[in-house]
Amino acid sequence: MARKRRQLVMTGASDTGTMAPLGDLLSVIDSLSNFNTGMDGTADKGMGVRLLHGPGYVVELPTSLNPVSQALVTINDEDIALAVLFRICKKMGWRMMDMESGRSFG
Repeated sequence: MARKRRQLVMTGASDTGTMAPLGDLLSVIDSLSNFNTGMDGTADKGMGVRLLHGPGYVVELPTSLNPVSQALVTINDEDIALAVLFRICKKMGWRMMDMESGRSFG
């Protein structure tokens, strides 16, 4: 039986504990590229979402929001993905929330 894919929401974190934006779309894409995360070379279909592929995960960024307030992360391989996602959060000052449990971490 195939494992269920885990989904997380990545958000910015402020000192007050409220949700802060991740940044403008191009700066978020540029920041994620430092963690081997980027487009897979296919043409952007203009459906309001930019897909970025990373090691063990896929990030969905809304193209209609500027600044980007959150990103949806679908984990395909937890063993590889979580270490990278924790590094991203630590370096960028972002947080992750598990959509199933509501638990925040990062």
